[in-house]
Amino acid sequence: MTQPTPTADLILDRGLFTTLARSQPTATAVAIRDGRFLAVGTDNEVMSLAGPKTKVVDLKGRRVLPGLIDNHLHIIRGGLNFNMELRWDGVRSLADAMNMLKRQVAVTPPPQWVRVVGGFSERQFAEKRLPTIAELNAVAPETPVFLLHLYDRAILNAAALRAVGYTKDTPNPPGGEIVHGPDGTPTGLLLAKPNAGILYATLAKGPKLPFDYQLNSTRHFMRELNRLGVTGAIDAGGGFQNYPDDYAVIEKLSAEGQLTIRLAYNLFTQNPKGEKEDFLRWAESSKYQQGDDYFRHNGAGEMLVFSAADFEDFRQPRPDMPPEMEPELEAVVRILIQNRWPWRLHATYDETISRALDVFERVNRDMSLDGLHWFFDHAETISQRSIDRIAALGGGIAVQHRMAYQGEYFVERYGAAAAEATPPVARMLQKGVKVSAGTDATRVASYNPWVALAWLVTGRTIGGLRIYPQRNCLDRETALRMWTENVTWFSNEEGKKGRIEVGQLADLIVPDRDYFTCAESDIADTVSELTIVGGSIVYAAGMFASLDALPPPAMPEWSPVRRFAGYAAWGDRDRLRMHRELLDAACGCGSTCGVHGHDHRRVWTGTVPADDLKSFWGALGCSCFAF
Repeated sequence: MTQPTPTADLILDRGLFTTLARSQPTATAVAIRDGRFLAVGTDNEVMSLAGPKTKVVDLKGRRVLPGLIDNHLHIIRGGLNFNMELRWDGVRSLADAMNMLKRQVAVTPPPQWVRVVGGFSERQFAEKRLPTIAELNAVAPETPVFLLHLYDRAILNAAALRAVGYTKDTPNPPGGEIVHGPDGTPTGLLLAKPNAGILYATLAKGPKLPFDYQLNSTRHFMRELNRLGVTGAIDAGGGFQNYPDDYAVIEKLSAEGQLTIRLAYNLFTQNPKGEKEDFLRWAESSKYQQGDDYFRHNGAGEMLVFSAADFEDFRQPRPDMPPEMEPELEAVVRILIQNRWPWRLHATYDETISRALDVFERVNRDMSLDGLHWFFDHAETISQRSIDRIAALGGGIAVQHRMAYQGEYFVERYGAAAAEATPPVARMLQKGVKVSAGTDATRVASYNPWVALAWLVTGRTIGGLRIYPQRNCLDRETALRMWTENVTWFSNEEGKKGRIEVGQLADLIVPDRDYFTCAESDIADTVSELTIVGGSIVYAAGMFASLDALPPPAMPEWSPVRRFAGYAAWGDRDRLRMHRELLDAACGCGSTCGVHGHDHRRVWTGTVPADDLKSFWGALGCSCFAF
């Protein structure tokens, strides 16, 4: 008997789909059923699968891309804290950032802190500097303020110093410095010299959110990622992220079907000199790939042993790993291979990578690495020789856009010529090594994937410095593959996601601009207006706003997320109000245009560059074409 043709749960038609499937690179419509792509093709072909219960979304010619997958995101740790953090990611001036800080201080109750925890660089500000401690004290005389800049320093105001208890008698921890004034009193500046442990440990002294608030916080972080087009990520563990205690929130959300990001997680050792015991214990209780398509175990790392961990603070000289690195790393790697766990290993410098490869090659002689999807993270200064060795062993390299935030510091220490292939992404791809891209958010860089895509395409830092010649930049399709199908090897999910293709998981996005035709300078400002994970709409805005379902408000009530939302403070209503007031004064038609009969205010707060008063779109001209 002939089986009836299945009908679709959801159809998206009249779109411009970039599928990344080489046999069918473009399409105009897709049908989705049971969370997977049922059909990919023309409008007529796909609409034949519509039934009485099929939901149809008209894309009106918009570009559609596969959902973005971050190969290195600290999403579990970041989710637990997102609602407590004031994000300076994407803020273009220190004056605006300090205004945000002042407004947040005004609503933050004691004993809570105001925390700006990474995701930005002083080079993104027009002023090209960080705030002074005196400026922090002026806006927050009583409220503790903790400001983390990359992994090189933290700035604490006087109230924060009192909260953490640092005095003239507090000793410096190994690898860190509490900077003191002439009288011996701590100034509020903490330096990683070279280890970021002092920054982590100080931040950990602050108040934490209760469990229910952490659930809410994680949901809001996922929604912010969905807004930027992220549908999947590999969690790289992290300092002060303990398994299994700190995984209870994400496990509960997974069990309740509330994850809107597909998440593969790696287990990160937490005990110096006790790493072997960590992995022996975890191997008994956790099985590689246990879980489902939304939440699954992905092996070990990014920390395997503390003696093998270098750092990414280019303001400090390159570190030398201790002699115990090799035997300690080998002991852990043998445990992982015995249990068929892949691993990822943090390594910034080629000196660290080459020593780790000595270990991997030695172990491979009697315990085969074949079939294990192991890889190095970061690899900024990796050599051609090390790339060849990784390829020979069947490993991979996961790069992140840390140089977009620290490129100027690298140039200052090592010179512009050395920065031209740091990391040598194009060469890695030419060698045939498995390579993918991510962010390393939320502390050392922003979670915004479009900043990373812009970095790969333009070779520029967020401060505007061109560090890469064209030979180390990627074309837009290659960069997109680095964020989609290439990542699937790193989570052992090849063929399951990463492309818009029949049978693959139905994860896709509709950006607010055409990624392939917009100006290079516009790539970093992209957001998604429709994000779909497993056939379900998890974020919708703009022309698709009626399809959106809002999560509960951010908790607690004083959360910075309620006022500023996320990247570039996009939810700041006060900023939008000031824009509207400026528009009224400049244009004199705040409600309607007497010539064309439309509302300029709606254009001002839209996605076209109407805030550029010198442009055709600007407030001093006509904005008709924005409608």
